[in-house]
Amino acid sequence: MEGGLSSFWGPVTAAEWCEKNYVYSSYIAEFFNTISNVPCILLALIGLINALRQRFEKRFSVLHVSNMILAIGSMLYHATLQHMQQQGDETPMVWEMLLYFYILYSPDWHYRSTMPTFLFLYGVGFAMAHALLRFGIGFKVHYVILCLLCIPRMYKYYIYTEDASAKRLAKLYVATLFLGSICWLADRLFCKEISGWYFNPQGHALWHVLMGFNSYFANTFLMFCRAQQREWDPKVVHFLGFFPYVKIQKPKSP
Repeated sequence: MEGGLSSFWGPVTAAEWCEKNYVYSSYIAEFFNTISNVPCILLALIGLINALRQRFEKRFSVLHVSNMILAIGSMLYHATLQHMQQQGDETPMVWEMLLYFYILYSPDWHYRSTMPTFLFLYGVGFAMAHALLRFGIGFKVHYVILCLLCIPRMYKYYIYTEDASAKRLAKLYVATLFLGSICWLADRLFCKEISGWYFNPQGHALWHVLMGFNSYFANTFLMFCRAQQREWDPKVVHFLGFFPYVKIQKPKSP
C-alpha cells in the first residue's frame, strides 16, 4: 500500500500486503511485516541451541537454521518489496517444507539415499524455475500441497504419542496454524475494509509471529517423536514453568 516517505529501494516490484509503505522509515517498506519476523529468529535460535546442546541429529539443527533463514528472507522481502527479495523469501519456504517431509517420512523409508537425493534435486529444480518464472497463485497452490502432504504423517505421530505434554505441543501447532491462517486470509481478502479502520490489526505481521511459534512447536514435537524412536527417554519440560522444550537422556555407551 502507498505510504508517506520516499522509497530507498525504488518502485515496488513484489506483492504488497495490507500495510502502508515507508511510514516509519524510508529504508523499510512494510515496518510491522518486517520486524514481526524477529520472534521467528529468536525461537529458531532457542531450538538450535537446544538441539546442539543435547546432540540431536543434525537434521534438527539444519531445520532450525532453515527457520532462521526463512525469517531473514521474509524480513528482506517486506523491507524492500522487491521481486528478487520476494523470491528469496518464497524459495526457502519450499526448501523448508522439503526438509519437514524428509524428517517426517525418512524413518520408515527403506532406500536411504533415494529420498534425500530426490528432495535435493526437487529443491534445486524449483529454485531454478522460480528464479526464471513468476508463479503467482501457482506458488501458493504448490506450497499448500507440500503442507498437506506432511499432515498425514504428523497425525500418525500424534496418535502414536502417549505423552500428554507432547500431545499438547501438537495441539499448539494446530492452534497457531489455524489462527495464523485466519490472520493471513483476513489481511489478504479484506484489506480494503481494514484500511478504513482507525486501527490496522496488521494481520500479516500476526501471521509471522504465530508462524514463528508454529514452527517452534512443530520442531519440538518432532524432536520428541524422533527421540522416542531412538529410545532417548524424551521429556517435555518447561523453562520458567511455561516455555516448552525437549530434554533427553541418551543411554550410556557400554
